[in-house]
Amino acid sequence: MWKPAAGDQYGRIEDKTTQDHAQSEIAQAWEGELIPPKDPSSVCRRQEEASRGACRTDAVDHWLCAPLPSYDPPVEYERYRVSARDKEPLLAFVREGLESQGCRVIRSAGPDEAPFRISIETPWGERLGIVCYAFLANQKLTKNRPADEHRFQVKYGPDDKRLHKIWQDPFGLYTTLFVGINPALGLFVGADPEIHSPTRFFISVEFKEAHAEAILKETWHAWERERRSDRVEEPVEVLVGGTKGRFLDYVRFERLAQGMDQGHRQLLAETFPVGRLPEPIPVPVLAPPPPPETTHALARELELSETEVLDLIASARRLKMAVRGWVAEEHLVRTLERVPGVTECWRLDEEGGPDVRLLFEESKLLTFQCKNVLRQTLADGTVRLDFQKTRASKGDPCTRYYRPEEFDVVAACLHAVTERWEFRYALPGSLDPHKTCKGRLSQNVRLDARWTDDAARVLRAARGA
Repeated sequence: MWKPAAGDQYGRIEDKTTQDHAQSEIAQAWEGELIPPKDPSSVCRRQEEASRGACRTDAVDHWLCAPLPSYDPPVEYERYRVSARDKEPLLAFVREGLESQGCRVIRSAGPDEAPFRISIETPWGERLGIVCYAFLANQKLTKNRPADEHRFQVKYGPDDKRLHKIWQDPFGLYTTLFVGINPALGLFVGADPEIHSPTRFFISVEFKEAHAEAILKETWHAWERERRSDRVEEPVEVLVGGTKGRFLDYVRFERLAQGMDQGHRQLLAETFPVGRLPEPIPVPVLAPPPPPETTHALARELELSETEVLDLIASARRLKMAVRGWVAEEHLVRTLERVPGVTECWRLDEEGGPDVRLLFEESKLLTFQCKNVLRQTLADGTVRLDFQKTRASKGDPCTRYYRPEEFDVVAACLHAVTERWEFRYALPGSLDPHKTCKGRLSQNVRLDARWTDDAARVLRAARGA
């Protein structure tokens, strides 16, 4: 089992050389302990021999094989000394919630250290790891705040005014949770860990009494967080709540939702198979790939059939997440390629740049920025778009917002609302300017009359702009 080569009392590794060496050791441990070896005598076997090992399937996510003893994650995340008396009810809630869904807790850190690190085995035999940033949620009345407001305050120790990273396992074995727990009511509310990383302490995440009531009634509920008036420029965020008996569902949900835009996060939450055990994925039978002339180049390179490559992507969370990020852009390229007058169209892979470039009726090259819309529409059915970047540059919050000259056309993908890969288009110059950041576009976008589904029309307008 991998152990840190060096680190301080909290397990943090400061030296870059030591850190790189440790990462190499972690990778070797991962490959040696968690990927099924070819030797059939190994304790980690295929599903039909699962009773002698710990190799199982999860149709919602991926294969995971982990023989005892369980894998220790990289210890590069920051750990905090906390009051055991204060955190014990939260840890008990998590453990009891998991056990109520048939999980066996293999290992659990004590309540005096945060975040909680817990290893479990699910009812279908899969090993899962959790790193849980848990905070007490309550309905304590606060001056100048609504009487129907619940909240949880993000804090471990004193308010040190610095930014704290919310850790994510680079190998995908441990799932990170960022959650408020109300043990008295028997409910939890989970926020998106990626949106909150990095975070300051002593900030609050609020939700309404109506949301708490919906959780208790339905046992599972998702909604778009209501922003306080002084935080209107923060990114839109979807919260997911459940009762204690839905905590394993919540872990499975966050494992799938990592890296999703908020529209698809809400769509996933609303359609998630809550309370149902995942059905086994059939064990793939490796067969010789077809002749080279009928096989994709990547399949030939990997010496697998196309079906086996797709099965591999479907079964590996990190692979699936990476592929999923390209799907809307690929559908956009296919849509634009069918537009009369488009002679070339291709997807770009430039960090921070446009997503698609094309040539239209021998014009200059035109670029598209593709964004997914939010799941929740306005009361009149108007579709909304949270049009901003995930992060701003250090010291300049305005860099979170786009400049109109960064691309020629904005393409809004409606899949989160319609569940179809369809698009609406607008010229960036026609969108509202940001209220305070000069030369930037507003993040609050409504798909109104300025938007069209006629790609040729907007391309002609962009060509003449």
